[in-house]
Amino acid sequence: MSVIENPNEGMLKIGDNWNAITIIAYSQNNPLKAIAEFVENSIDAKAKHIKIIRGKHHHQHYIKIIDDGSGIDDFQYVATHIGDSIKRQLKKQGAVNIQGEFGIGLLSFWTVGDQLMLTSTGSEGLTRRLKLVKDNPGYHISDVRELFEKGTGTELHITPLLPGIRQLSGEKIQNYLASELRDRISRSGVEIKIVDKSARKELIVEPRKFSGRLIHNLSQPSNPNGEIYCELYINDPSSQNKLGLYKQGTRVIDDLTSLEAFSGSPWNSDILEGIIDVSFLQLTPGTRDGIILDSAYESFVISMSTIIEDLEIVLSAEKRAEEEKASKSILRRISKALKDALQFLPTEEYRWLQIRGKVQPKIIHVTTEGGESGQDGAGDDTGDKAETESVVMPEYAIEDRSEKSFFDFPGPLYSAVISPTSTVMSVSTVKTFQLKARDRKRTPIDEGVSVKWKLLNGLGRLSSDSGEIIEFTSGLEPGVEELIAEVRENDATISTSATITVTGELFSEGGPDDSTGKGKKGLPGYTFKHCPGELWRSSYDAERGIIIINSGHADFLFSSRNNPRKLRYITKLYAKELVLVNFPEADKGQLLERMIELQLYTEENL
Repeated sequence: MSVIENPNEGMLKIGDNWNAITIIAYSQNNPLKAIAEFVENSIDAKAKHIKIIRGKHHHQHYIKIIDDGSGIDDFQYVATHIGDSIKRQLKKQGAVNIQGEFGIGLLSFWTVGDQLMLTSTGSEGLTRRLKLVKDNPGYHISDVRELFEKGTGTELHITPLLPGIRQLSGEKIQNYLASELRDRISRSGVEIKIVDKSARKELIVEPRKFSGRLIHNLSQPSNPNGEIYCELYINDPSSQNKLGLYKQGTRVIDDLTSLEAFSGSPWNSDILEGIIDVSFLQLTPGTRDGIILDSAYESFVISMSTIIEDLEIVLSAEKRAEEEKASKSILRRISKALKDALQFLPTEEYRWLQIRGKVQPKIIHVTTEGGESGQDGAGDDTGDKAETESVVMPEYAIEDRSEKSFFDFPGPLYSAVISPTSTVMSVSTVKTFQLKARDRKRTPIDEGVSVKWKLLNGLGRLSSDSGEIIEFTSGLEPGVEELIAEVRENDATISTSATITVTGELFSEGGPDDSTGKGKKGLPGYTFKHCPGELWRSSYDAERGIIIINSGHADFLFSSRNNPRKLRYITKLYAKELVLVNFPEADKGQLLERMIELQLYTEENL
């Protein structure tokens, strides 16, 4: 009894095999990605040494990839099983650390050059060559007498290169492979050398190293489908900082935020970089630089949501640290500029503002409604909006340093500075100097460094020739002394110096009312209060000894777009408050004259 087939049901079939192969071959649109796939084939073959040669022979540009891997035994299978990679069978048998399973990677040579010759010696000891030509459905396999140095290996030779990629430099290939195959290179221990004969250079591909600070103790997300590995770093703000998405050590997406689920915070932060390696994602077969947004991807998105809160805390702490550093830097520069300016102005007319405690600033946080956080609850009366801002205050405030955050751990010695770097002191007086060592990210180094001190001109004496903190006692004669410190950490040595001007007379920061017990004269800190729509720009709070700056004023918002402009703006506000306090009886014209006078000398030293 015959079975009647249903014409409305059946199996999908390829109508034109060659047309399908052509579509597959042209689906890889990135020649660098194609080269990376060829290198991955060598890594999968357990190669320990891979050499990429870029050159020109008989006026034709070429690229070669030579490895010492296990080689290829069955060229006919490779040529006749497009879309059915032998690697898939190996994975089913339990093989690990192998990339690729589509059997189409070799065809990507169409995006690199016109002809491919693949020569290999496999486990049988026979050396064969496979020849493929772009836009040609045929293949040719032949026996050759070429031998590889270590018995087995493979040489891939593509020539001539396409006109558009003939200028593909060795550096570009090096940088791409360092990022694209970062973990594959690390895990396999393979050495990849690039010989750029056109540029006469030899380059080594080393796994990309992130320049930022590793986020420690970040919980790794779990997923029932497989492993998710996160290696995230904090770096200086830059549009170049990106999170790459990897699968088993190979990058599939260079910017995680290109995926809609990761386009927002915290993933789009410009200080976050690193890798996220997901073992179970399904890649797009043609380009292999994208993923299928299937159920596996959805479970990956859900798993990553568990570390968002941790990242938000880290990024918030980093933001506060950067704001603190910026505020301290601004106050230091303004303080120095004003001090230098007042050296040129009549000391009997200009006095510092009254502050409490020491002049050295620090950052605490205040709430402009309900009082200062951690203080006695006394607020200011310049507005009633509730805003939490950064404020620079004298050193008497208490700061908890019992726990170090991740960004507090320093790296190797990179720079050193003597504090103060330049100072003026009278004869026969004592001044304390401190050596401050920092790493590349300007994180202080508190341990592991040794310091040697010396004086260049001998205009005084030092309390010691070593140690982080020393005292300098000036002699009886005025002059200029140079204090030199040699800082050493392991094999790194840095020299730095400070200039000491010894004079018979010294400008005094103290005012006539210093003996009242109400405080001393100096430069106060500042705080921000967000009061948009209000016309005042700043005010001096004599009770607390701080300058309050309206961060909601249009001028402040305009100045904040540019750091140097913001520095000049805050300096003008300091000058304004200094003039108002020093000349309370002056009329408008006199105040303006004094304002111009003080600004002239201050901005000259800013």
